Amino acid sequence: MEHFWIFPLLGVVAGVLAGLLGIGGGLVLVAALVWVLPLFGIPKEAAMHAALASSLASIVLTAASSAYAHHRRGSVMWPTVVWMVPGLLLGGWLGSGLAVYLDDDVLRWVVAIYCLIAGAQMAFGGTRKGGAGDSAAPPRGWPMTAAGTGIGAVSAVVGIGGGSMTVPLLVWRGVAPVRAVGTSSACGVAIAIGSALGYALHAPAGALPEHAVGYVYLPAAIGVAVASVLAAPWGTRLAHAIGGTALKRVFAIFMVVMGISILVAG
Repeated sequence: MEHFWIFPLLGVVAGVLAGLLGIGGGLVLVAALVWVLPLFGIPKEAAMHAALASSLASIVLTAASSAYAHHRRGSVMWPTVVWMVPGLLLGGWLGSGLAVYLDDDVLRWVVAIYCLIAGAQMAFGGTRKGGAGDSAAPPRGWPMTAAGTGIGAVSAVVGIGGGSMTVPLLVWRGVAPVRAVGTSSACGVAIAIGSALGYALHAPAGALPEHAVGYVYLPAAIGVAVASVLAAPWGTRLAHAIGGTALKRVFAIFMVVMGISILVAG
């Protein structure tokens, strides 16, 4: 356990990104944990699954901390969150059930390609005409619940809090980027709960050697989560300081860099 310090360090990075981009830092965690977990006795063929599961488990607290910080600044649209939560929970459970049966290399390619597509969408996608920005009404209704199911399922497979889908969706619906990030953070809590439970309960018996529940490696999940809770407010302050178009550019660049790094790592 001499390398345990690396998990809190990753948690600080994840927390800042959670507040800044509304993504729970999941993509950074997955990319890093794939390399780190074998140092703790995790079999290489199970490293990708364990990285996804542990990332999602840590995001429960990371996203909650980020959501609270955004809530205090009035940037969480709770009516939208309420409509999306049932779909997010269901999607997270179903997506993790699928991911358990996918090969490690397949998961790597899925995550990498997803990052590149999401980054391009955020960089070049537009806002729906007529959007009111800060004064836009919170999106509601069953279409948001259905969208939540899809977002939850994909998030579970790629090990993230869903911000890279929720944020572009809300921006397209006319929501200001900083409010989209805040709302995404709250949605990330539901995604993480549904997905982490799925990875814990869908995993085959003895999936990881020790200190684990299913594919969730507890030292990683706990170490990351505790540090990220403390760091998330820093990212929130950055998000409000940057705002608007610049925040969209940061988001897009981040996604592309993560996609390329995962491809290189594979």
